[in-house]
Amino acid sequence: MAFYRRSKNTNKPLLKQILEFIPNHIFRGCVQKHKSDKGTHKYKTWDQLVALIFGQLNKCYTLSDISCGLSISGTLLSDLGLNQSPAKSTMSDGNKNRSYKVFESLYFRLLSYHKQALKKRYMSHVIEEIKGRTVKLIDSTTISLCLTLFDWAKFRTAKGGLKIHTVWDDLLGLPTMINISEASIHDRYGLENNVFEAGTIIVEDRAYFDFDLMFKRNKANNIFVTRIKINTLYETIEEIELPIDKDQDLLKDEIIQLTSTKAKESGIDGVKLRLLHIYKEDENKVIEVITNQIDWQARTIADLYRKRWDIEIFFKMMKQNLQIKSFIGTNENAVKSQIYVAMICYLLLELVKRLYCKAGAAFSNLCEKVRICLVHYLTLEYVCNDLRPIAKKVVKTNQLSIDLKDNSPTQLVLRL
Repeated sequence: MAFYRRSKNTNKPLLKQILEFIPNHIFRGCVQKHKSDKGTHKYKTWDQLVALIFGQLNKCYTLSDISCGLSISGTLLSDLGLNQSPAKSTMSDGNKNRSYKVFESLYFRLLSYHKQALKKRYMSHVIEEIKGRTVKLIDSTTISLCLTLFDWAKFRTAKGGLKIHTVWDDLLGLPTMINISEASIHDRYGLENNVFEAGTIIVEDRAYFDFDLMFKRNKANNIFVTRIKINTLYETIEEIELPIDKDQDLLKDEIIQLTSTKAKESGIDGVKLRLLHIYKEDENKVIEVITNQIDWQARTIADLYRKRWDIEIFFKMMKQNLQIKSFIGTNENAVKSQIYVAMICYLLLELVKRLYCKAGAAFSNLCEKVRICLVHYLTLEYVCNDLRPIAKKVVKTNQLSIDLKDNSPTQLVLRL
């Protein structure tokens, strides 16, 4: 059955409208840089990108799902800029052999291209004392894999896995650095560069607590906010008075110096640091946050550490709405290609959400609407704001035509 180009809506399928956020000159630049179309005749980089994005947005679990979904209509293929629907074996070979780096480059170039639009329309919790400052949230998430199928991703004796190390930009609301490694790599060593431009605020969990790294960041005028390890040795130099009538979750604020042998070897022992004791009511425990920022209010430091949940929410949204837990290829290149295409999809969906959706729209709700309407000829604005789960009455017409030109040379007309 053919898909109608309904004039009251649009002559482009929803998928095509989303793909148009990928400028041709950026895409061609990535292809030329990595020579990803060299030696290919039919299944070009664009074909693979469209197939993988279709699989992500439509929650396809197998290559068969993608192949069937794209082969349903020649009209749809034409509108997506494809000459034919991909076969399973062709997609498998492409995922295995075409370097994932072309998709990695595409993600970061799209991020740079849409940076201003993304930043302008991103709503994040604003901490007044550091308003407008660059805040980087660092964390990783682990993806479990079957060691029998993914033998290159050995983690433990009978378990496989990989880690996605991520640096989240609080002004953009998107990752600006990504590295995919074996799950056995410690978080501290998951990124090539953990030191940023002067003035950058870095928020991370206890896994990144490292004396050498703290010293390097302090020297580079980075401001770090992280959890201190339980067995860390230090001495208190001064205790800062906390307000009595507010911020009851802040228990203690003190200036300290690290005293352990390793701290002295790194040089961080000579730097005055700040240790804030915060009560977490939801977990009924006290956490200790260490920073090299002495002058800010204690509330600012506590709120900064709380921002770390933004990157946790990002990982949750990725796993719930996109395909990064089950894979359609088993070799390392295929897995990384799928993850970077999932990142591209997340960026494109965030663009749609920020440009078209009304305030307060949930990301997961948008993903479901896009999945349902992916091959329909409906405008993004209609799908984002007017498509609702309400009862609609049938509109009767004198004649209903069913165009079967994609599957049959004849056309069947049903008269009511």
